[in-house]
Amino acid sequence: MTPSTAAQNARSRKVIAIATVVLMLGGFGYLAYGGIGENIVYFLTPGELVKKGEKAVERPVRLGGQVVDGSVVWNAQNLDLRFKVTDGQGTEVLVHSRGAPPQMFRAGIGVVVEGKYGRDGVFQSDNLMVKHSNEYRAPDAEAMKHPERLNKTLMRESRS
Repeated sequence: MTPSTAAQNARSRKVIAIATVVLMLGGFGYLAYGGIGENIVYFLTPGELVKKGEKAVERPVRLGGQVVDGSVVWNAQNLDLRFKVTDGQGTEVLVHSRGAPPQMFRAGIGVVVEGKYGRDGVFQSDNLMVKHSNEYRAPDAEAMKHPERLNKTLMRESRS
């Protein structure tokens, strides 16, 4: 190898190393400032959602709170569910969800809904999740005396 060829190879490696570093920094910068920001889904309470106003409209959000008693309207024929979610601080948001709700869904239970808040003040939900405790409590001695009652809590009755 001649001295000029060795110098060219060293220069080529240096250029490749610099280009690699520049590309990596550019990719990281894009993720940090552009790509990630558009894909973040914020978790908000009804009060926080309403307070954001126009900034929250048509943006992906997770809304968490409790289902307001007496607000659940379920149309099983059309799989259309409407209910209000509250943060317990006096703010309520109307939620519209399509599809069958989770089996544990009921008034008073904690929920997290994913979707977008519309200009009409209705939260359009794409996904409805029920918050529940994952604590297991064994049946007490009194319940063990009536196993038929325990079976009802474990299995659905078949509807003929």
